[in-house]
Amino acid sequence: MDYESELNESQYRAVTTIDGPLLIVAGAGTGKTRTLVYRVARLVETGVRPESVLLLTFTRRAATSMLARAASLADSRCQRVSGGTFHSMAYAVLRKYAELAGVERSFTVLDSSDTEDLIDLLRRQMNFRGKERRFPRKRTLCAIFSMAANKLMPLGDVLKRYYPQFAREKGDLEQLLNAFESYKRERQMLTYDDLLVRLRDALEENQELCQRLSEQYRYIMVDEYQDTNRLQAQIVRLMTAAHDNVAVVGDECQAIYSFRGASFKNMLEFPELFPKAQLIKLEENFRSSQPILNLANEIISDASESYAKRLFSRMTEGEPPMLVSAGDENEQSRFVAERIEELREEGVPLHEIAVLFRASSHSFDLEIELGKHGIPFRKFGGIKFAESAHIKDALSFLRVALNPADTLSWFRALKLIDHIGDATVQQILDHLGIERREFRTVRAKESLFNRLKQFPARASYKDQLIKLAHVLRTIVEQKSPHAQLSTVLRLYRPILKSRYDDYPRRQRDLEHLQAIAKRYKSAAELLADVALDPSDAAQRDGRGSGYVTLSTVHSAKGLEWNTLFVIWMTDGWFPSSRSVEEFEDLEEERRLLYVAATRAKQHLYFTYPLGAYRGGMPDAPPVVSRFLEFIPDTILSRATLM
Repeated sequence: MDYESELNESQYRAVTTIDGPLLIVAGAGTGKTRTLVYRVARLVETGVRPESVLLLTFTRRAATSMLARAASLADSRCQRVSGGTFHSMAYAVLRKYAELAGVERSFTVLDSSDTEDLIDLLRRQMNFRGKERRFPRKRTLCAIFSMAANKLMPLGDVLKRYYPQFAREKGDLEQLLNAFESYKRERQMLTYDDLLVRLRDALEENQELCQRLSEQYRYIMVDEYQDTNRLQAQIVRLMTAAHDNVAVVGDECQAIYSFRGASFKNMLEFPELFPKAQLIKLEENFRSSQPILNLANEIISDASESYAKRLFSRMTEGEPPMLVSAGDENEQSRFVAERIEELREEGVPLHEIAVLFRASSHSFDLEIELGKHGIPFRKFGGIKFAESAHIKDALSFLRVALNPADTLSWFRALKLIDHIGDATVQQILDHLGIERREFRTVRAKESLFNRLKQFPARASYKDQLIKLAHVLRTIVEQKSPHAQLSTVLRLYRPILKSRYDDYPRRQRDLEHLQAIAKRYKSAAELLADVALDPSDAAQRDGRGSGYVTLSTVHSAKGLEWNTLFVIWMTDGWFPSSRSVEEFEDLEEERRLLYVAATRAKQHLYFTYPLGAYRGGMPDAPPVVSRFLEFIPDTILSRATLM
C-alpha cells in the first residue's frame, strides 16, 4: 500500500513511527481514527504478529470498526489484533491469570444496577437513612465511590470538590465504603471499577504477570487518551515494562470529562512517564472552513496548559462565525428558530443543523419556540424540558388548578406527599367527586379545594394535604403564571430536596421555568406551549428531512454539522458560574467551548441574551462570555437583533 499518497505528512509520520513511545496530538477533525486504522494495517503489513498488538478504545464498537477498516486496507490478519476497552481487557487478563492476579477464577462481575443494589443493601443494614438526614441515594453513592477509585482521590476530597451537599456525611460514607469493599472481597465480587483497580494492583505486585503481559502485547495503542483516568494511565505504563512501544492518540484541548474521572493531564504527563517519547501533531482539519478554525484557534490560544497547535484547512473560504446579541431569552430562541426555517428553505437538511448548550436546561425556552414553529428536534445529553420529572411535578399543580378534572395530574401531585399511594389518591378523588362535577368557575374550584381539606386524612399526611389545598386555592386566585409558579415552588422545594440527590441542579431548572413563565399572560398558554410536540407538527407538515439536533456540548463530542448554533454565550452560563472559582474548572469550560466550535463545518452562530435570567448570579447586567469578549471582529463578526 502507498501510505505516503493516502496520508498527509503528519499522519504518515505517525503511521510509520513503529518503535518506541509516541504521543500523537490530534486536533479536532484531523483524522485521528484514520491514522490509527492505517497504523494497525502498517504494523501487520511489516510482519508484526497481530496477536501482539493491543488497541484500547472507549467502546468495543470503536475497536471492532477500526480493525475491520484496517483489514479492508491490508488483509484479514488485522482482525486478529486484540481490540477492546480497558475494562474488557482487564476482565480477560484477570480471568486468564487469576492465580497470578490474586483473584478467584470464578469471580463475579457486578453491573451498574447490581452495584447500586449492593450499596443500597449495605446502606439499609447499617441504617444510614431516614427522613431526618440527607444521605445519598444508591445511584449517587455509586458515583461517589467510582470517582474516588478512578481519580485516585480520598473520599473526603471527592465530597468536598464534587458533592459538597454530602460533606457532613463523610464519616458514615467512609464506613459504608469500607463495608462495601469487604463484602465484595469476601464473596469474590468485582465492579467495573474493581476490574481496573485489581489489574493495576496485580501488575504492581506480581512481576511475573507484569512481564508476561508486556511480552504478550509488544505494541500498544490507546485512543482518546485525553479521556483516560489516572488509573488507566498507570495500567498503560505497567503494561509496557518489557518495552516502550506504546502510541497514544488524543487532544488535551478536547478533554471535557473530568466529572467522569478523566484527567487531561495524562496527555501532558505522557513524556514524563515515557522520557523518550516522540511528539507528532496532527493539525490539518478536514471538517471545518478556515474562518471557523481561526475562531477555534483563538478560543484555545489562552489555555494555560496545552501543546501549542494551529488548526488549518484547505477550505480557505467561508463566512466568519457570528456573535448575535438578543434582547432577551425568547428573542434568542426566535432568532434560532427563524434562522433554521431560512436554512431549510435554502436547502440545508434539518439533520445538518444543531443547537448546542452548556447545560440541558438552557434549551427549555428554545424547545417551546421550536414547537411553535413546527420544527422537529431530538435532544441529547438531557431530558426534554417537558419530560423532566421535576418540571412535570411542578406543572402538575398548575394543571390541577386549571383543570380539576385532570385526574392524571391529581395522581402526580398527590403522590408527591409522603404516605399517599394510588389507593389513597383514588379515595381522595372519590371524596372530591371529580368525575361527577364541572369546574368552570373560580368559585367552583375554590369550593373543591376547600373540600380537599375535609378529607379524613391520616395524621401522617394531613398537614401536607391541607397545605396542598391552600396552594391550589391560591393558584386559582392569582392571575400571573410567574406568581402561580412561585406559590407552587414554596410547597415543592422541600419535596424536591428530599427526593433528588442532585436537587441543586433541578432547583436551577425550576428557577429557569419561572423566568420563562414571566412572559406568559396565563397558565393555560404556558402549559399548551410546553405540551406541544414539534415532531407531531412536522409529520403534519410533511417536509421531512429529519430532525434538528439539540445537545449539550458534552454529548456532541465527535459529531459534526453543516450549521451550528451555540446558545446562551453569557458569562455565568458559559462558562458556568460554578466553574469560575476553580482555575482547573474554568480551563475545562474553555476546552468545552473549543469542542463546540469545532463541530461546525460551514456556518457557526453564537447567541446571548442581554436581558437574561441569571440564576443565582449577582445582579450585574449580563455580559458576553469572557471566552468571546475580546476576540477581534475580523475573526468573530457581531450583530444585534433589533
